[in-house]
Amino acid sequence: MIESPSPESRRARIHAWQWSHNSAGFDIIRMFLGAALLIRGIWFALDNDAMIALAGDRAVDWTMYYAIAAHMIGGLLLLIGFFSRLAAFIQIPVLVVAVFFVDFSHGFATANQSLELSSLSLVLLSVILLFGAGKWSLDYRRLNPAAVGDVVDSAT
Repeated sequence: MIESPSPESRRARIHAWQWSHNSAGFDIIRMFLGAALLIRGIWFALDNDAMIALAGDRAVDWTMYYAIAAHMIGGLLLLIGFFSRLAAFIQIPVLVVAVFFVDFSHGFATANQSLELSSLSLVLLSVILLFGAGKWSLDYRRLNPAAVGDVVDSAT
């Protein structure tokens, strides 16, 4: 007769799997944030009026172009995990301005939730700046050439 594993051993196996794959979750968040910022940059580039409407009188020409470039270039770099800390670093000033000087005056719980989303993006970029990209990134391959097999092993 085959005995089923005890709930404790099943829970231990689940926790072991979670700890061995936690980089994947972090990398998925990084990739999603990169894609979202890239799309936001493209949207701002195609519709400057939308950016002016969000920023109001605070929109200065060079800051608009910086924000567009930071979101497009930084978002793409975050998406593929290449120079991720630099990509986060160049976007943090844009998000600081968005959170504290643009969206803060509108407050929480508005229809477009800009303050909440800008704050979340700022926190996530700060985490990426501190901790790096994760195993599923070009940075991991670039900085740890001997550990490239770990990514394949952790995916199974």
